[in-house]
Amino acid sequence: MPEHHDRYIVITGGPGSGKSTLVEHLGAQGFATRPEAGRAIIRDQVAISGRALPWVDPELFAELMLSWDLRSHRTAPGPGPVVFDRGLVDTIGYLRMLGRPVPPHLLTAAETFRYHRRVFAAPPWPEIYEHDSERKQSLEEAERTYEAVVRAYADHGYDVVALPRAPVEERAAFVAGAAPLS
Repeated sequence: MPEHHDRYIVITGGPGSGKSTLVEHLGAQGFATRPEAGRAIIRDQVAISGRALPWVDPELFAELMLSWDLRSHRTAPGPGPVVFDRGLVDTIGYLRMLGRPVPPHLLTAAETFRYHRRVFAAPPWPEIYEHDSERKQSLEEAERTYEAVVRAYADHGYDVVALPRAPVEERAAFVAGAAPLS
């Protein structure tokens, strides 16, 4: 039976679109948050010379993201709203974008561990996009990632709402006005 959590709010989108900045801002306003899996996994794998990196072994990287996101879902604090920097369905979009098969257990996880039906997607934003040691994708890849994750959430029954390209305070007010954050 699916675990529905209407108080679990997902912020998704492509890399470099301001997702993490928005989640951090909401956290500073007192909302519980869950960090993105990808960046932490990349940092850890680089530190240990591991191979679960998107540019070395994308499938293994996806498995670690799945594990991280399952744990984030299960250990989310309560009873109020929790804002997630990406969710389980992002990994489905990631694998589809790469043209890789999505394992059945990942599909089961996405249907079992649910979030609020309204998911917020940060669209590609060339003016703020930057490369760094963990973000190696081109802007074109970031745009493809956005399209893939939006499609994956829609395919899994979520209503995807595009965030405005606006300062973080306006984005936070937009999310707060359209999600159960009170």
